[in-house]
Amino acid sequence: MSATIENLLNENRVFPPSAEFASAANLGADEYALAAADPVAYWEKQAGRLDWAERWHTAHTWKPARPVDGVDEAGDTLLGIPEAQWFVGGRLNVAVNCVDRHVEAGRGDTVAINFEGEPGDRERITYAQLQRRVAQAANALTALGIVAGDRVVVYLPVIPETIVVTLAIARLGAIHSLVFGGFSAEALKFRVEDTGAKLLVTSDGQFRRGTAVAVKANADEAVGGNAETGVNTIEHVLVVRRTGELTPDLPWTPGRDVWWHDVVETAPETHQADFFDAEHPLFIIYTSGTTGKPKGVVHTSGGYLTQASWSHWAVFDAKPTDVYWCTADLAWVTAHTYVLYGPFSNGATSVIYEGTPNTPHTGRHFEIIERYGVTTYYTAPTLIRTFMTWFPRGLPGDADLSSIRLLGTVGEAINPEAWVWFHENVGGGRAPIVDTWWQSETGSAVIAPLPGVTPLKPGSATLALPGLNAKIVDEEGRQVPNGSGGYLVLDGTWPAMARTVWGNPERYRDSYWKKYAAQGYFFAGDGAKYDDDGYIWLLGRVDDVINVSGHRLSTIEIESALVSHPAVGEAGVVGVSDPTTGEAIAAFVIPSRDIPPRDAGDPVFWAALETELSALLLSHISREIGPIAKPRDLVVVPDLPKTRSGKIMRRLLGDLVDGRPLGDTTSLQDEAVPARIARILAARR
Repeated sequence: MSATIENLLNENRVFPPSAEFASAANLGADEYALAAADPVAYWEKQAGRLDWAERWHTAHTWKPARPVDGVDEAGDTLLGIPEAQWFVGGRLNVAVNCVDRHVEAGRGDTVAINFEGEPGDRERITYAQLQRRVAQAANALTALGIVAGDRVVVYLPVIPETIVVTLAIARLGAIHSLVFGGFSAEALKFRVEDTGAKLLVTSDGQFRRGTAVAVKANADEAVGGNAETGVNTIEHVLVVRRTGELTPDLPWTPGRDVWWHDVVETAPETHQADFFDAEHPLFIIYTSGTTGKPKGVVHTSGGYLTQASWSHWAVFDAKPTDVYWCTADLAWVTAHTYVLYGPFSNGATSVIYEGTPNTPHTGRHFEIIERYGVTTYYTAPTLIRTFMTWFPRGLPGDADLSSIRLLGTVGEAINPEAWVWFHENVGGGRAPIVDTWWQSETGSAVIAPLPGVTPLKPGSATLALPGLNAKIVDEEGRQVPNGSGGYLVLDGTWPAMARTVWGNPERYRDSYWKKYAAQGYFFAGDGAKYDDDGYIWLLGRVDDVINVSGHRLSTIEIESALVSHPAVGEAGVVGVSDPTTGEAIAAFVIPSRDIPPRDAGDPVFWAALETELSALLLSHISREIGPIAKPRDLVVVPDLPKTRSGKIMRRLLGDLVDGRPLGDTTSLQDEAVPARIARILAARR
């Protein structure tokens, strides 16, 4: 079997930076050579952008995963636990760097947060107001017994209180773990118990798709019905009133449960911050792997904040006049780095929105961009492809997006046609797009263009950022030539990298460092390819590579080929079981045409549409890639199962085709989607 992933598509369109953008950009082309000459010194320079109570004495230490005496359970040579440290001996306070220092610099009246609630409520919070609110929350948490090193789980929607309490936890040197507000009680329970959290912060309810949904009962199920029967370490549940009378019958445990407005909003408005070691843990974030229990990767304070702050400033070309909007849910790592810590450390003005993009109408995001004058809009490729299906003839004529000067994408590879649509329709044909690749474990963007420097290619994240070294290698760790595909690895360490898996350092070693321990590479778990110019193209998780009769094909490239046809608005491709080829390709496509409401729920309608489009699209795939990539199953559907962060849950598509149980679907934007697809599949048989 080939040790590389086959290169299927070529994209030749290039969009160089405009002279106007390049002339005012934060970084120039010399940044790469400057960083390569001495990466550690380069990161020391970026650490100097922060306020330190005490400077570090050692910039960097690294102990790789090297062989030690013995063998592991698989009979392989036993490896030691890798250990990286950055800015050793340095002391700082993350929240002071994100809030207080801007107020002390005379920028207290600068707007930090423009909040838009799903029902239409709005709030504008300056840095001075944010400082007072974070101080109140820190004082309240202290009164509830929280001290440095304690773990606090936050189970809240995208509201200002989520930001306030997260920064307050960081201010105290406690460790936060944010959990998506749509997760099940069981998913929340696992995170509470795995972290050993003392405090859970939640809400009475949240607004989701135009409806007030009760949340507190889920929280109670996760932590035990009351203080006597709870089976975990939770001492208090702090509850934000969000939905009020719209979610009645609120379960309540006296002595354990406390209202936010009773203990936070009555607390003193000043707080004296302590300072913590650069390697002091800041947060635990859980990966959402398809197998096994989630991994709680741990990020520390000094190195993480250094790279989060610098990369936000560099990749998004952050200016004091920008109004920045990252659309990620606050529980995802995207929001940790590019809502919470990167932008606030740079004194940015941000927009946060509580709701879904089509509540109460499909133009809600564009309405928000116009209302706040958003200049930088960072979102997921799946949402962009959804916009393409909602607006097949372009955006509404009354959408004024003239404030946009920079666009960004995150979450998975963006299809070239979606990139071009985003550039032309949202960016007005003038705004560069920074397509970013990174993951929970890297802590910060790793592969992305510098918008004033890098010529852009639709669908490519381009090159590793200054100070970082990404390579594409084969099974044996040899770098593949341009024009070939393989496994994405990172050579060396970087300040924002996760330091361990909470409570399980062996899993950290085995998941990320074991495969290429001889070379010292971090294995990202993603496939990628080089084009002829050495640009990097992400091909999705290695698990998403389909092996068809010995050919290792990327689902991302097949999806891109489908989306390039004008009849397709969005596509999801998975590998499914096949008795002849081992694996076969199943493609689910959303048409780019308006569907009458009377037909949207009719499986027979979708079966007829499949008959109409199937031959056309299979022929298109054959021309674009080759016959080997033609799907065995091509299913036309009204929607795809997506998480709140915008990722297609391809695993569910494979489960539906192969008839496996679906498992937990509570993280979906719309839990009804799998059932609708199941009815369409049943109508085909």
